[in-house]
Amino acid sequence: MAAFDSVKALVFDVFGTVVDWREGIAREAAPFLARHGRSDIDPHAFADAWRKRYQPAMEACRSGRRPFTRLDVLHRENLEDLLREYGMDPAGIGEAALDDLNRAWHRLDPWPEAVAGLARLKRRFIIAPLSNGNIALMLNMAKRAGIPWDAILGAEVAQAYKPQPEAYLRTAEVLGIRPAELCLVAAHNGDLRAARQCGLMTAFVTRPTEHGPNQATDLKPEEPWDVVAKDFQDLAGQLGC
Repeated sequence: MAAFDSVKALVFDVFGTVVDWREGIAREAAPFLARHGRSDIDPHAFADAWRKRYQPAMEACRSGRRPFTRLDVLHRENLEDLLREYGMDPAGIGEAALDDLNRAWHRLDPWPEAVAGLARLKRRFIIAPLSNGNIALMLNMAKRAGIPWDAILGAEVAQAYKPQPEAYLRTAEVLGIRPAELCLVAAHNGDLRAARQCGLMTAFVTRPTEHGPNQATDLKPEEPWDVVAKDFQDLAGQLGC
């Protein structure tokens, strides 16, 4: 694709675009809830409720109400608040069990074609995550799942959370390239919109079950992104990889 002749690197949203967070969290929440006598809680509903706290927690950092804080810490705070909401006392569960469940975010599985598609894209482009996840989370996820990143860029690199412009612009700076030489690949129109405003190229990949069988958002491109693909294999084909 001629429009990508000047693109040197592809960076990827991770949660929802590269990995299936909902199924992964539900898979690990189910035995945790059962062990603590709460099999009445639907694991997918638990995953959704945990994820629902994700944006508000980061917004506290984006707005300056609190300093930049790693996502592992935010996830842990959100988990404890969620357990209390369900009438479960985090103090009674124990540090080891809470830490293990919090690290479920490190053990998420990629979408079925993602790793093979990334391997093809890597032949032509530098590939790296541009995620709100922290470096240790991204590193552990990649090691477990065989995700072939060229670099691990966590949110600590930018000291900013998407969609803050710094998240995109500092990533380009760290890679030593201009924003126009960088393309964001994401399943979320809002993320791509913010990236485009910073001068990045954009690639939309559909993940119609990220939020479960009744997903209502991001089912189609909302703007004329530079490329639209059904998955990473399709993206690789369109980009000549």
